[in-house]
Amino acid sequence: MNLNNISYILHKPQLSENIGLCARGMKNFGFKNLSLIEPQPLFPNDKILATSVGAKDIIKKTKVFSNLEKSLNNTDILIATSARFRNKNIKHISLEDLKKIDFTKKVTFLFGSEASGLSNNEVSYADYALQIPSNVKFRSLNLSHSLVIVAETVSRLISKNKVHFQKSQKIKKATKKEISAMLHFCLSNLENKNFFKQNAKKPIMLENLRSIFYKMELSQKEIRILSSVFAGLSKKP
Repeated sequence: MNLNNISYILHKPQLSENIGLCARGMKNFGFKNLSLIEPQPLFPNDKILATSVGAKDIIKKTKVFSNLEKSLNNTDILIATSARFRNKNIKHISLEDLKKIDFTKKVTFLFGSEASGLSNNEVSYADYALQIPSNVKFRSLNLSHSLVIVAETVSRLISKNKVHFQKSQKIKKATKKEISAMLHFCLSNLENKNFFKQNAKKPIMLENLRSIFYKMELSQKEIRILSSVFAGLSKKP
């Protein structure tokens, strides 16, 4: 299994030191793919480079995006880290459960900002929600510490060369980009049909619809079929 398949995303990180330390932690375990969503500090800056120590090469190649959706084009499986249990229809997993993940796929770990973590909106893009076990009375891990714990666990699992999942090579799993395009097409048709009649409920409905499609393991063929169905439903009788 290839470590290049693994990526890490920091969503709205607040401190330069944490960005640098995350890059340093990644390099300790052989990872190099880092992305940032709307970092609050100027990126890059001297403090980030200083705290990254020998991982300046990761900082220089780090990609910065204006929103989460745009950062997921090359992701097959998204795992959102969270200290809170979510009352959402999403698979909650532990570090031990990571051994069941197919790391031959492109897997991305998403980390929230230091102050507020990830909102339900961000979690709705994920296939899994990962909780790092800690003191139930004090769940306050530093961002870089959380990333290092995950990176060490994944590195150890991959090095053990776990059993590969078997699937037909003719079946091509849809990328997040393809799912996103299909979802936008679906939502556009729903807007035209005046489906979202109550504006107050619209955001949560969008979250739930996104969560449904993003966590399904859809193939490219299934995406095409669903898009055709949505197109057919939008036609006037």
